[in-house]
Amino acid sequence: MAVTRKKKVAGARRPEVRLPALEAYGGGLAPDGDYDGLELAGLDLTGQSGEGARFLDCALRECGLDGTRLTGARFLDSVLTGVRGVGTELAGAQLRDVELVEARLGGAQLHGAVLERVVVRGGKSDYLNLRAAKLKDVVFEGCVLSEPDFGGAVLERVEFVDCVLTGVDFTGARLTDVDLRGVQRLEIARGVESLAGAVISAAQLLDLAPVLAARLGVRVED
Repeated sequence: MAVTRKKKVAGARRPEVRLPALEAYGGGLAPDGDYDGLELAGLDLTGQSGEGARFLDCALRECGLDGTRLTGARFLDSVLTGVRGVGTELAGAQLRDVELVEARLGGAQLHGAVLERVVVRGGKSDYLNLRAAKLKDVVFEGCVLSEPDFGGAVLERVEFVDCVLTGVDFTGARLTDVDLRGVQRLEIARGVESLAGAVISAAQLLDLAPVLAARLGVRVED
C-alpha cells in the first residue's frame, strides 16, 4: 500500500442548518408522511412506521426510536438531538444537510442510505450498518462507533475528528479523501486492504502494522 504524504486531503463541507420558527408536533409517524417546520420533542416513536416520510426543516429532540421504521425516509435541513433507539430502520434513507447530535443508537440500519453534508457529533453507536451506503461531505466528531460496517460503501470527503472506531469493517469500500488522522483509537477488523484513498497518521500506521502484515501474509519475528 503506497503511503502518500504530500497530497492534501480535501476537507468535508459541513451543513449549515438554519431552522425557521418551529411548530410543536405531538402526533405519531405515518408512512409517506410530510413533516415541514416541526419540532418533535420527547416523543416515544417506538415501533412506529414512517417509511418514505419527509422531514424538512425539522428538529427531533430526545425522541425514542426503538424499532422505528423509517426506510426510505428523507431528512433535509434538519437537526436530530439526543435521539435514542435500538434497531432503528433507516435503510435507503436520505440525510442531506443534517446534524445528528448526541445520539445513542444500537444496530441502526442505514444500508444503502445516502448521507450528504452531515455532521454526527457526540454520542455512541453500536453495530451501525452502513453497508453499500454513500457518504459525501460527512463529519464524525467526538463520537464512539463500535463495530460500524462500511462494507461496500462509498465514502468521499469524510472526516473523523476526536472519534473512537473499534471493530470497523471496510470490506469492499471505496474511499476518496477520507481523513482518519483524528481518530483517537482505530481498530480495523476487516477490509484494511480497502484503505486506499484514506489518510492516516504515522502513529496509526504503526498501530495497524500487525493487521497489514497479516493481510499481506508477512510474518514478523524478532
